Amino acid sequence: LSSGVTITDPHLPDKPIIFANPAFYSLTGYSPAEVIGKNCRFLQGPKTDPGTVQRIREAIATRRTFRENLLNYRKDGTEFWSELTVGPIFDDDGKLINFVGLQTDITERVLSGAALREAKDEAEKANRAKSEFLSRMSHELRTPMNAILGFAQVLEMNGLADQPRECVTHIHKAGTHLLALINEVLDLSGIEAGRITFSLEVVRVQDVVRECLDLIRPLAAARALQLTAPNDADAPAGAHVLADRQRFKQVVLNLLANAVKYNREGGSLQVSWREEGADRWQIRVEDTGFGIAAEELGRLFVPFERLGAELTATEGTGLGLALSKKLIEAMGGEIGVASVTGEGSTFWLKLPRSASSLQQCEAGGEATEAIAGASSGAVLYIEDNLSNLTLIEFLFSHRPRLKLFAAMQGRLGLELARQHQPDLILLDLHLPDLLGDEVLAILKNDPATKHIPVAMLTADATPGREARLLAAGADAYLTKPIDVSALLRLIEKTLAPRADQPRQTL
Repeated sequence: LSSGVTITDPHLPDKPIIFANPAFYSLTGYSPAEVIGKNCRFLQGPKTDPGTVQRIREAIATRRTFRENLLNYRKDGTEFWSELTVGPIFDDDGKLINFVGLQTDITERVLSGAALREAKDEAEKANRAKSEFLSRMSHELRTPMNAILGFAQVLEMNGLADQPRECVTHIHKAGTHLLALINEVLDLSGIEAGRITFSLEVVRVQDVVRECLDLIRPLAAARALQLTAPNDADAPAGAHVLADRQRFKQVVLNLLANAVKYNREGGSLQVSWREEGADRWQIRVEDTGFGIAAEELGRLFVPFERLGAELTATEGTGLGLALSKKLIEAMGGEIGVASVTGEGSTFWLKLPRSASSLQQCEAGGEATEAIAGASSGAVLYIEDNLSNLTLIEFLFSHRPRLKLFAAMQGRLGLELARQHQPDLILLDLHLPDLLGDEVLAILKNDPATKHIPVAMLTADATPGREARLLAAGADAYLTKPIDVSALLRLIEKTLAPRADQPRQTL
């Protein structure tokens, strides 16, 4: 791309142009008679940024080379963006001789970038609006749907004649299908809008698979399907993942339900899991169904797509796999599929592996022994996740000198803190009534509780969140899954101050 070149004389008043090349005249539309002897300011106009112009003047005044993007105007009044580079020219003695300027037309690049940013902003705005609309509509539709289903069930129970009963059964069945669709749309839009929170914990894969198989077994039996899964003796040892247990179960159950629905009569369904590298477990659901053509695999996780629906009379929403993908990815995992037409499909998901609570306790054995007889005091744990609470209760059950009391709501936790004045508060971020940072702010602004050390226990490991909470008054920040050794060291540091000085913060 050729550039317009100008040379100016810095020693003449207003630093006039003494030379311009043909590319400059072509770019600007001016003739030599209209350019020579003029200052380059004649190219500027109403939309030219004054701040950029000022920086250019300062660079010229201090004899520095500079490069700026500047909006200029041609002779016919049309705008163009110029990448302007100006540098001083010195003689052998270091005396300033001239300034040389290069102007390159970058209008297309600037406008393309602006259009891309505008399109991105519009797409994000549209996506937020869609998610908000779906969420609001889903909530609004629940109430009438519950009434429809409720009265349909009442009518079914009232001993209707065969034909009316069949009609009511169809109403009930259609209503149940619609309610499932509403629930899945609500979940999907909630994830897209960032309103669904996940309570990550250590989950044993075998426990979740067993629960899901118990639920799906009657459906499989109705189609004479053979279910296969590792028993306790054959299951891979140490299969624990970091996940939201309920969401993890929701995804596995959806994969199993699909494997039943789209299988052959009298076929088989197999569930297994194995280590995937050093940091993940892979869970696999294999069926002997009709398979999916390679060109259709890309549509599997698209909302409302129901590939293979023509092979079964079972109703579906076409949202299950799309929702499963969102849930697994939100928990830091992956989901995918491999399929062979006429033979069957294998759906798999991967989740981060985690040590079991027992392994964590064993790893923290040394710290446990150090604390068992050395510390005494009261600890308040504000946490609504029962699994996490159970782990902490287990740790404290072997330390009679430590008193633990818990609250599963933020407001109750605040009340207990004021009444019992614990020596340490362990605080979760995601609570059903208040956010953890709100609870922290109230504790630190209340004269009755501001002196109590507060340690945040959360699955949110983002540096920005940690820095903000520490600045807001938190004394420590531990991430889940809970590192038992780190937690015990924290308790030791807080509850076992030196006898010759007052208690120190964490």
